[in-house]
Formats: sequence, C-alpha cells, structure tokens
Amino acid sequence: MPKQITFQKTVVIDVVGLSSFLVGEFTPFLKQYLQKKHTLFIKPMLPALTTSSQSTYLTGKWPNEHGIVGNGWYDHEDAEIKFWKQSNHLVEAEKIWERAKKLDPNFTCSKMFWWYNMYSSADYSVTPRPQYHADGVKAPDCYSNPPELRDELQKKLGSFPLFNFWGPNANIKSTKWIADASIYVDKKYDPTLTLVYLPHLDYCLQKYGPNLLKIKKELLEIDSILKDLIEYYENKNTKIILLSEYGITPVSHPIHINRILRKEGLVNVRKERWYELLDPGASSAFAVSDHQVAHIYCKDSKTKNRVTNLLQNIDGIALVLDKNSQKKYHINHKRSGDIVLVADPKFWFTYYYWLDDKNAPDYARLVDIHRKPGYDPCEMFMDPKKLGIRLRAGFKLLRKKLGFRYLMDVIPLDANLVKGSHGAIHEQREFYPIFSSQSQYSEKEISANKVYDLIWDQMTSKI
Repeated sequence: MPKQITFQKTVVIDVVGLSSFLVGEFTPFLKQYLQKKHTLFIKPMLPALTTSSQSTYLTGKWPNEHGIVGNGWYDHEDAEIKFWKQSNHLVEAEKIWERAKKLDPNFTCSKMFWWYNMYSSADYSVTPRPQYHADGVKAPDCYSNPPELRDELQKKLGSFPLFNFWGPNANIKSTKWIADASIYVDKKYDPTLTLVYLPHLDYCLQKYGPNLLKIKKELLEIDSILKDLIEYYENKNTKIILLSEYGITPVSHPIHINRILRKEGLVNVRKERWYELLDPGASSAFAVSDHQVAHIYCKDSKTKNRVTNLLQNIDGIALVLDKNSQKKYHINHKRSGDIVLVADPKFWFTYYYWLDDKNAPDYARLVDIHRKPGYDPCEMFMDPKKLGIRLRAGFKLLRKKLGFRYLMDVIPLDANLVKGSHGAIHEQREFYPIFSSQSQYSEKEISANKVYDLIWDQMTSKI
C-alpha cells in the first residue's frame, strides 16, 4: 500500500511573461510580496512557449516525452498545420493531479485557463471556446467542466470577454474575468490544487517589448489583480506559488523563413480567388513558425540536407537542429520538425509565405489563430497604414450586431511592428521566468522540469 499523504491546499498563479526585469516601481504590491518570499529563476526550456512550458510544469517531462513541441505542429496524417488545439489528450504524460488522485481519491484540481483544458481529468476547468456560427460569426464563449459551471460564471461575471483575451482589443478585462472566475470556483468547490492563468502582460510585451515606461499601465493593472487574488488565497490559508512560463525579450528583426524556402522552390501554394494558400502536403519543405522557434518539415532526406545547408547562411538563426541534435534540448519527438530552428536574440520567425501582399490570404488580415499556419503576433495590432481603421472596425462591428456578414480585416502585414518575443534559449537572467513560494531553496536556478517537483513539494509539505 502506498504511504498516505495529506495534501495542502495550493494555488499556482501563472503570470505570463513575468520576469525579474518587470518587478519594480510599477508593481508595488508584487515587489513587496516577492521580497517576503523565495524566488528562483527558471532556466528557459526549448521551446519557451505557453503550451510546452505548461505541459512540462504539470508533468515533469520534457517535450520529447509529453509531445507538446510547440503551440502548433504539422499533422502528417491530415497533411495540415494545426495550432492552438485544446484537447488534453494531446499531452502524452501523467499530470500532477492524476498522480495525487492515486494517493488521495479526495484530491481535487481546478484548472482555470491553463492550456489543453478540454476533456482534461481535472475536476473543474474553464477555457476559451468561441461559438462559430454557420454564417461565419464568431461569438464570445467559454467551455467548462462541469458544463453548468460555464452558465453560472457567465451569469455572474458576464460573457467571457473573448475579444479582450486576444486581438487588438486585448486588455485587462479578460485577466480580471479569469481571476474572478477562479475565486468563484474556489468558493464553490474548494479544490486542493488550483491553476490560474493570467495572460495580461503577454500582450503589451509582444507589442512594445520590455519597455517599462510604455507598459507602465499594464504593469499597474496586473499588480492590482495579483493583490486581490493573493490576498484572497492568503485569507484561506492557501499555499501560493507564483510563476511564469517565459520572459519576453526585445526583438527588431523578423525572419520570413517560408519566403526563403519558397524562393528556393520548396514551398508550394494553392491559388484560390485572388490569394495564395500554403499547401504543406504538396511542399518539399515548409516552416511552422512559432515566435523564436520554427519547425521545418521536409519531404525526404535529400531535401533536408539541402535545407540544412541553405539555413547555415541565414542571418539571425542561432541553432539548426536535426532530429539527433534535438535530443540535447529534449525536443526530439514524432511531432517536431525534421529541422528545428532557434532564432538569435533580436530575431523571430514569421509564418508569411506569400511574396506579394496582394496575394496574402484573407485570414492574414484577420484574428484567425486556427487557420494561420504559424503564430502571428501582428494580431494584436490594428493596421496603422489604414486611415480611420478604428472607425472602420466600429462600422464592421455594427454590421455584425445587425446580423450582416462581415470580415474584421484590420490586422497589419508589417512584422516590424512587433517589439517583443520569446521561445529561444537566452542567457540574460533578468528575462528568465521565475518561480516564487514560501519555501526556502539552496539553489537560485532550476530547470523547467523541476517546477513539477517544487509544486509537489508545496502540496505535500506541512510547513
């Protein structure tokens, strides 16, 4: 019989993009709070991305074991690039709450907006899930387990503010909703472990980079949310862990990796109406770009050798990893690219594959995270080159409310607008993600897979 363990009520608050560089004058509560706790640096993993980092934290495994090699990858069977899928079945390893339940059947877990939240074995969960209507309308909504929790939360807090969660209008409203929903769930169910995802800093940091004066307002806003949330859990005698998945560093040079491959005759496109669509199944090689990491999938070994030689001479690429060299970084998996690229500091990878903007697909100018064959941080901007863009967007919104079809085609195609990124392994500790708790540690820095152990230690320690 396994030894009986008594679990302590614990909350893990994930403040996206938080690094020690940001803690200071504009985060007065957080600065004072962290001074009373013990904070470790988390050495950035590869890739230092949302879904990969969260999966490593919750399983204690690297991407080569849990399979989450990025926010998206190429599905060889469907011959499609798939981004931001939500099924928890994609994570190929036991989660921390599953281990705990084996030792204590009364253990419960609340998973509030951490990724891969649909069909999870967590007891209570909420995650973004828009309604996609037959007429093309995308309506704000969320998904929950149990299902009735969704209705309860939206009755109390209003509809989940999807368009404030991502896109040009992303702001504190979505983070506030998540924080309030987390408290509601805690009051109703009193879970043993709560996982809370606060995305607010992700937006401003990618738009402006870690420029403290430009993001002052956002820092003060997240500081206020953290104050309310932490004080609530302190009053409930809850063990509090504060952490982040990555820090965001300044960038100024986009690399259009698919355009490079296309000019070599390796990327194929399919023409529909006036625009071009990337055709991965027909391409000899193509890239799935994801911030400062890109997975390149090749048709055969000859093509892979050709692409490898080509990429050695591209400015801004720090690492060119084949399947064998991926082992060093624990990213070698059936889902990873035949080649994985990691950008130099100041550089990041776009998904752009068209050579002329007039041939860009219709989704390029939309917030469309699932159809784009790569990550697009330009979705946080409205095109500054279009006069009256906000007035135009307001008119389109009015058309939507009146029941007309519309396209909110306001997203720019200028990758130079983006000033912050992440995903690569960098050496500046001030931009490392952090881990903070009440426990004392001898080390100052841990690897990402050790976060799992520290969460487990918090839950099982009576101190």
